[in-house]
Amino acid sequence: MLLSGSLRRGWCLSGALVSLLSCAHAFYLPGAAPHDYAAGDNVSLFVNALTPMLGSSNNGKLKSLINYDYYNPSFHFCEPEAGPKKEPESLGSILFGDRIFDSPYDIRMLQDNGTCKTLCVVEVPGEDAKFIKDRIKEDYALNWLVDGLPAAEMKEDSKTGDLFYDIGFNLGNDEEEFAETPALHNHYEIVMRYHSPSPDVYRIVGVLVWPVSHGGPQDAEPDCSLSGPPLILQEDQTNIVRYTYRVMWNVSDTPWATRWDNYLHIFDPRIHWFSLINSLVIMVFLCVMVSMILLRTVSRDISRYNAIDLSEDVQEDWGWKLVHGEVFRSPQNPMVLSVLVGNGAQLCAMVVVTLVFALLGFLSPSNRGSLATVMMICWTLFGGIGGYASSRVYASLGGTNKRKNSFFTATILPTVVFAIVFLLNLFLLAAGSSGAVPFGTLLLIIVLWFGISAPLSAIGSYFGSKHGAVTHPVRVNQIPRQIPPTPRYLQPWAATLLAGILPFGAAFVEIYFVLSSLFASRAYYAFGFLALTALVVALTTATVTILFTYFILCAEEYRWHWRAFLTGGGSAFWLLAYGVFYWASRMSLDSFSSVVLYMGYLLLLALLDFLVTGTIGFLATYWAVRRLYSAIRVD
Repeated sequence: MLLSGSLRRGWCLSGALVSLLSCAHAFYLPGAAPHDYAAGDNVSLFVNALTPMLGSSNNGKLKSLINYDYYNPSFHFCEPEAGPKKEPESLGSILFGDRIFDSPYDIRMLQDNGTCKTLCVVEVPGEDAKFIKDRIKEDYALNWLVDGLPAAEMKEDSKTGDLFYDIGFNLGNDEEEFAETPALHNHYEIVMRYHSPSPDVYRIVGVLVWPVSHGGPQDAEPDCSLSGPPLILQEDQTNIVRYTYRVMWNVSDTPWATRWDNYLHIFDPRIHWFSLINSLVIMVFLCVMVSMILLRTVSRDISRYNAIDLSEDVQEDWGWKLVHGEVFRSPQNPMVLSVLVGNGAQLCAMVVVTLVFALLGFLSPSNRGSLATVMMICWTLFGGIGGYASSRVYASLGGTNKRKNSFFTATILPTVVFAIVFLLNLFLLAAGSSGAVPFGTLLLIIVLWFGISAPLSAIGSYFGSKHGAVTHPVRVNQIPRQIPPTPRYLQPWAATLLAGILPFGAAFVEIYFVLSSLFASRAYYAFGFLALTALVVALTTATVTILFTYFILCAEEYRWHWRAFLTGGGSAFWLLAYGVFYWASRMSLDSFSSVVLYMGYLLLLALLDFLVTGTIGFLATYWAVRRLYSAIRVD
């Protein structure tokens, strides 16, 4: 999930839109319409999959990446009398591991339970007791949903002193005194916060849960006192567990429109602003540097070059001007390069449109999985953009096999991504995780990619072929020119790594929050920061790629096409390295399945980042090279 703790800072445009809608009282964004309750109305509590969370200590680490179904038989949680009923979910919600069911909790609007209410009494065998204790040691959390809001624990930010809602609550207690014998939480203090916009109309604006471990005789009457011995499950016998709960209602001044502000908390907003300012400084520095080169050095060289008598003085020239007859020579493997650029263009369009939807407020956090759903739909519908870009680039690079190019553009990337996801899904199934994508969802993804995106890509390739190749300002010599030795820092891999530092440096702070959101169940909805960071990264990638291409052309190395794509995508290698560092510093993955899952997802992120930034670098360089050589006079 991705919103800042203060919508006024990170989501100014969205906040303005929400305020306008609240005044209109006639229209609400999808997934954001309030549910009005009357006193005594039933309030449904839904349960979601159990997920691992960061440890409670300051240096707490994530210990697993496996999600478990709430009604996994090994947990022995209380079930509804008629059996659990699965709730309908969106495509994105399923892909992100949501598995939502109804529950037996009986909650009525404004009706407090003065005493403990028994939910059920269950028997937990010894082998299942070990399973539960292992999950407690791995800091697993329960995830409930009430009126679209996740149940949370109220905590205090140690730096700012602000109170916020930490989504999810622990399955058990594994603090130091319970390190060897973790205690299971079997009683829940549920505090429902509500707001009344008009008489006899109530809206839920907060759900807080304090889990408690109650030991002692489990067959006696329930006791709501927060004291007493904890419940320690024994692995050598069958355990009796009584699950109890108590519901309390508290009135709140928080209006329904801003109820998510408490959940979407930024621990230190200054980090985001510092990162953004740092990125802007880097971008401005690069833009000034490129401008100086283009406006001073290049302009002077062009003026001097155009004033030369070509019949007498051309042998005195040097650098990028000498390779004007080679710079548009077809590179090696133009088919592969054009397919990468086409898929990268499709991903770029998907990212831009998704961020626009997010900034306009259409991706409500109440609508779970909306971000992933919009991304999948945009990727599918923008197949025509990928086909068009790939076809035109392929023709411009001298390619002739248009049908092969169209086929590869439409199938290669979806096949690779689907193969990786399918392999990771097998590991999830082997680990018994509820996060495994169902077969029907995998089939739907295949239909989206190969039934809709591929035909649209073919249509885009047709129009790209119809428009033909991009015209080049200078002719290509028949005999290739000899290339002098290139300095070490301009060697392909050295230039790629050096150039990738700057775009990565402009985004690494936001990357940390995104990784924490993906793997550590941290809520992150800072679309305002994310959009600005993405813009800065795109401009930084374009300028640094143009800069390095100018350097290699000055070194009379005219094979710039692949170098431009690799240089632009250099930040992906640093993203991969940072992902390994994040693993070492914030994770303690013990199981082989969790390690494979993390590395698989990280490789997918790096691959998609490589395609996006590589495409930006290549297209920006292509534009700059054409502008550069169209300004000189060549006979």
